[in-house]
Amino acid sequence: MEPEAPSPLLIQFSDLLLRDLPPGPILDLAGGAGRNALWLAQKGARVVCCDRSREALSCAQKKAQTLGISMETWEVDLEVPGTNPLPEDGFSGVIVFRYLYRPLIPCIKKAIKPGGILIYETFTVEQRRFGKPRNPDHLLEPGELLGWFSHWIVIHYFEGILPDPPRAMAQLVSRKPHVALGPLPVPKDE
Repeated sequence: MEPEAPSPLLIQFSDLLLRDLPPGPILDLAGGAGRNALWLAQKGARVVCCDRSREALSCAQKKAQTLGISMETWEVDLEVPGTNPLPEDGFSGVIVFRYLYRPLIPCIKKAIKPGGILIYETFTVEQRRFGKPRNPDHLLEPGELLGWFSHWIVIHYFEGILPDPPRAMAQLVSRKPHVALGPLPVPKDE
């Protein structure tokens, strides 16, 4: 039972998640049946795959057992209004693929330890040209993803159309700064 192939973005930037991170697990947020979490666990990473689907997580756990790897699963509803289900500074990294719930963004920022890595890829409003999803709640506006993490150290950003099959995506790979960064001060005229 071979797991589905991981995201090419995860493969491209996996070295960031496999070395030089603060201690702690990597969270695969809304990871479903674990295609990305399983791949990271095979590479030796400590991974937590979270999702609200007990069935998907059970499938992920069975695949992990078949592969002889250790991976934690966490059944959680990430979309309960007014709650933060993610522990503050609980993860050395967070990966998010094809999932968007805007109220969770501040929670993701707090959940990543200083120096930790975020890899995020999801659909933009241009996706309507190609098919599902079409609901604006699940589609990023232009520059929205980058704007949320503009004070982080951006390693990679892409927004546009990816081929095979065509899909409109935004991608962000960034590192949480060790200190809070705000806007640079404006120099005073002397």
